[in-house]
Formats: sequence, C-alpha cells, structure tokens
Amino acid sequence: MSRSKRNRPPLEEVYRLLFNQWGPQFWWPGRTRLEIIVGAILTQNTAWTNVEKAICRLRKARALNLRRLHSVDLKTLAEWIRPAGYFNVKARRLRSFTQLMFGRFGGDLRRLFALETPALREVLLSVNGIGPETADSILLYAAGRPAFVVDAYTRRFMMRHGWIGSGATYDDIARVFAAGLPRRVALYNEYHALIVALGKDLCRPKPRCAECPLRSWLPPARKK
Repeated sequence: MSRSKRNRPPLEEVYRLLFNQWGPQFWWPGRTRLEIIVGAILTQNTAWTNVEKAICRLRKARALNLRRLHSVDLKTLAEWIRPAGYFNVKARRLRSFTQLMFGRFGGDLRRLFALETPALREVLLSVNGIGPETADSILLYAAGRPAFVVDAYTRRFMMRHGWIGSGATYDDIARVFAAGLPRRVALYNEYHALIVALGKDLCRPKPRCAECPLRSWLPPARKK
C-alpha cells in the first residue's frame, strides 16, 4: 500500500466525532453577505472577538454597506476597524475590495456572486490582501459555494495525525478534503467551524491529546 493511501484521513468519521464532541457551531456569525466578507478580511491575524468589536463600530457608523465603505476616507475607515488590529493595512484591503466592486460590478454583490465558482475565486484572489483562506471563506460563507476553508488549525491537526506532510500547501490540504467528502456547503461550513473548536479547545500549540476525540488516530509517539 502506498504511503498516501495508508495515511488517508477518515474524514467523515473525523467529522462525526468532532460533531459529537462540540455540536453545531452556527457559523458564519454575520447578518449579511457583506458583513461576512468584511469579517473574513478583518479576521486575518486576529481573534474573532476583536473582529466583532470592529464590526460593531462599523454598524454604529452605519458603514456596513458598500457605498459607505467605498466613499469614506481611509483614515476614518481605519479608525472604525481599529479593534481588529493592523487597522491601516486592513482598511486598504477593504478599500481594494470596494474598488473591485464598483470598478467591475457596479457595487452589486449579486453581479459578483453570479460568477461561476472558479471565476469568482480568481476574482477574489485578484484583490490585494485576499489570499486563499479569505477567498474560500467568502466563497463558502457568503456565496454558498462548496469551497473548503483551510486555516492554521486545519494544518495543525492534520500534521499531528500524519495525514499531511510539512510541505503541504494550502491547495494540497484543500484537495484532501474535497476528495474525501461530499461537496456539500452545509458540511464544509460545519466541518471548518468544528476544526476551529478543536484547535481552540484541544489541539493547541501545547496539545491536550489525552482529551481529544481523534486520539486513536495519533501516531504512537504522540499518544504518550
């Protein structure tokens, strides 16, 4: 048996165990598609609690609409999103997204989301500051497309179980999930959220493997 087949993760069983442990996660926490997009951009390199504070400030400023986000000066926008950290950088990223929307799609998210998934992903990746994880978060949670979101928690638990190597790229990991699961939006949505719960509660930088529902698949050295 080849190494790749021997190390193929039992993804549906992993999902079942994670769901039994943590239950439904009710993701993504956003009221509108634009709010989800803004959250996906702001959550880069920060905790979600900080993003919630920034979104609350945008909501109070009545700025959670494309035209307002596009027309306000960058200094004000940066101040609104200050709790999310790297606020000057993230303000420019939000502005890059609104420039795309008004430059190519008339400020209409329906026109953006009318694109087929591969073309939509390519357009999102063309925006300065939107990488694969952010693009796939937008695809999955705002556009309702079956794009599996790979984050640091995903890489961590997959590596600890020997299901990917240290050189695996974002797309390598995403393909593992796409090949091993039915292409269902609801499943991808819940799976990613459950992986986040796993990473926050147990599969930390200093892991609590003895308490993990996935412990039986750990390499022998990690079970000790």
